[in-house]
Amino acid sequence: MLMEEKKRYSEEELKEFEALINLKLEATRNELNYIKEALSKRNDSGTDNTSGNSKLLEDGADSSERENLSQLAGRLQKFITQLEAALVRIKNGTYGICIDTGKLIPKERLRAVPHTQQTIEAKLKKGS
Repeated sequence: MLMEEKKRYSEEELKEFEALINLKLEATRNELNYIKEALSKRNDSGTDNTSGNSKLLEDGADSSERENLSQLAGRLQKFITQLEAALVRIKNGTYGICIDTGKLIPKERLRAVPHTQQTIEAKLKKGS
């Protein structure tokens, strides 16, 4: 007897992915909050009594670090949005189904990249 190819994940499997996504969401939100606090502290730092020349160097390094933190915050925000969208797909029954092929995305891939919407084959095909 041939086993029919699975079209979607069971409620139990989806609950596992939902728990994984919620853990990643919480960790990412915590990291984002930490970065936002660090950025606001940097903006609040007043002037201290350092000499002019070293102050310029510090300002340059500070500015560069602020920019890096802002970029990281932006990436984290995008990741949060992608994870939240994955939770919506779990609720509406489309989670784990490749948007290009309609096939089920392997569990290993979803565990590694829980917000993905493509099988690795579809992603590689798009990239070429």
